[in-house]
Amino acid sequence: MARVQFDTEFDWIDLEVAYAFGPAQRPAHRYGIDRARLAAARPDTDRPGSRIIDIDNPWAQVRAHLLAGLAGAMRCQCVLLSTTRPGARIHVFGYTSDLERADILYTSLLLQMARGLAAAAIPAGVRSVRAWRRSWLLGFVTAVIARVKAAEDRAASSAEGETLQGPSTALVLADRAVVIRRQLEEAYPVTRRTRITYSGRGYSAGYAQGQRADIGNARLKSARALSRA
Repeated sequence: MARVQFDTEFDWIDLEVAYAFGPAQRPAHRYGIDRARLAAARPDTDRPGSRIIDIDNPWAQVRAHLLAGLAGAMRCQCVLLSTTRPGARIHVFGYTSDLERADILYTSLLLQMARGLAAAAIPAGVRSVRAWRRSWLLGFVTAVIARVKAAEDRAASSAEGETLQGPSTALVLADRAVVIRRQLEEAYPVTRRTRITYSGRGYSAGYAQGQRADIGNARLKSARALSRA
C-alpha cells in the first residue's frame, strides 16, 4: 500500500464555524491551546487518537490537501493512503480536541469553497475550464491554510505571554507533537512527501476568496460531516 505523508509547509504556490464548549466560550483557535494546557494537567481530558477519512470526488485530491493542511495547522499529522475506490483516503493523527477542531473547520470550509467556486466568474477565453477551477480551488486552499496556521501561532504566542501554572505552552505543544509523530511513525514507518501542482489561471481569484473565508476566528459551532472508513 502506498503511503504518502502530506508536506504541510504553506509557502509554495504549486500546489477543513464554532465549537460549542460550554457557557464560557473562547475564540476557536485559543480553545485548542486551552485544551492542550488542561490535558497537560489532566491527561484524561484529551487523548491522542486517529481517524481514517474517505474523501469523495469531485476534486478529491484538492479536498484532501485542504484537510491535511488544516489538520497540520491544528497540530495533527496526516498520511495519504492508496485506495481502490474513487477519491482519496487520509489517516489523520492527533489529540481528540485537535481532531474535532479540524473536522469542524474542514466541513465549514468545504461549503464555503463550493459556494465560492460556483459564484466565481470564469474569464472569457479560458482554454480549460476544469484547469481554471482546479487552480481556483488550490488558491483558496492555500490562503485558508496559511490563515489558520497564523491564527494558531498567534493563539500559542498569546498564551505563552500569560502567567500560568504548570509547564509553558511551548513545552506542552512540543510534547504533544512528539507523541503524535511517534504514533504516526509506529503505524507507517516509511512514508514519502507529496505536493499538488496546478496549470490553470484561477489561482489568484481563489486565493482572494480564501482571504475572505470564515476560518473560525470568532467561535466554533459543533458539527460533524466527515465520512470515516
